[in-house]
Amino acid sequence: MTHRPTEEPARPVRPHPVDTAWSGSPPDPAAVDPAVLGALLRRHGWQRRGGAPGRYGRWTPPGPGGGTSLLVPESRAFPDSDDLLAEALLALSRSGAPSAREVLVSLAVPSDEIRWWQDVPAGPAGAAPWTAEERLRTAARRTLLAAALATRARAGYHGARHRRAAAAALEGVLVGSASGGRLTAFVPVTGGRPLAVRLHQALFAAREAIDYQRATGGMDAFDAAVEAGVSHELTESLVALVRGTEGARIAVAWAPAAGVPGGCAPGAEPVEFSPGDLPALRDAGARYLREEPSVPVRITGAVTRMRRSGPRGEGTVRLRVLAGADVPHVRITLDEEAYRIAGHAHLVGLPVRVHGRLESRGGFRRLTGAHGIVPVQVDDAERDRLLKELQENLDFFEEACGGDCGD
Repeated sequence: MTHRPTEEPARPVRPHPVDTAWSGSPPDPAAVDPAVLGALLRRHGWQRRGGAPGRYGRWTPPGPGGGTSLLVPESRAFPDSDDLLAEALLALSRSGAPSAREVLVSLAVPSDEIRWWQDVPAGPAGAAPWTAEERLRTAARRTLLAAALATRARAGYHGARHRRAAAAALEGVLVGSASGGRLTAFVPVTGGRPLAVRLHQALFAAREAIDYQRATGGMDAFDAAVEAGVSHELTESLVALVRGTEGARIAVAWAPAAGVPGGCAPGAEPVEFSPGDLPALRDAGARYLREEPSVPVRITGAVTRMRRSGPRGEGTVRLRVLAGADVPHVRITLDEEAYRIAGHAHLVGLPVRVHGRLESRGGFRRLTGAHGIVPVQVDDAERDRLLKELQENLDFFEEACGGDCGD
């Protein structure tokens, strides 16, 4: 029997379209707010260099050499504003600058932006290790997963709980290329803002808890930080982000079209972490892992695996959870009678219901103190599906039962 380790990073989120040249048409000027376009240009490093005050501004792209400038109206109050806006959007779509493509996609999908920076020690001629980019992307994915888990529940250690829902919450997240120790993720406001808000709050809470621990030696602030979304998963992601660097930063910038959510700071000031923070983060992660309590549950699940060492005695059963716990599978050790009940239920295509405690050790994948196991009636369609699964795994099932399933 195998289980996915809790430390495994989230499955990769979709690449952001800025990884390739912009190939679509520029956005409809009628759907673009000039103030939002100006805010996005400023966010992505464009500089305003003059223009007619109150009417339009002249913007130049970041980096040396300047490049094609844009005339962006400040509002639609003047007759030529629509023409200027259309020309600016067309020029952005033809630009090869990564910042131009990021602005266009941000206009197409209003998103909160999460940025990571790593200060990686440079090698010869200023080159960074080729693995630095992948480490940054991995740490970023783990950070997003920790935030998504915290939107589902407040816990010091999530383990396998809520992972399917958290992974689903990351489906709409778009990620740009990692270069120069910098990575940006775009979290759509529609459906994704709770994730960005939770990460914003958790990062500041983690920073405050680290400062308190380094100043006093006490870990109490980490206990209080759980309510803000700090967890074992978040501390581990921060360790992965900072380890091997001279420091790292994370910032959350709110979508200009949606405004600042309540209770959050309006700016995009990054939260900084240094190698000196690693001992506190590791201690906090171990503390969360050690102290998260087991959970009493009543689980309904379909038997997918059965194994015992002989034809008699207790055995181990694996259930695919249908209800009662936010984990995909659990493993249970049952006495001989309960094992026989589970085997009979599986043979006739019925799930079982069982009481016990979901153990934090092992990532909430094991049910201990199991008792009261009974078959559960289901509708014909679900029963047929369970019977089909049985037929597909019959050879394995007969071997695992040791020839004793019919007793």
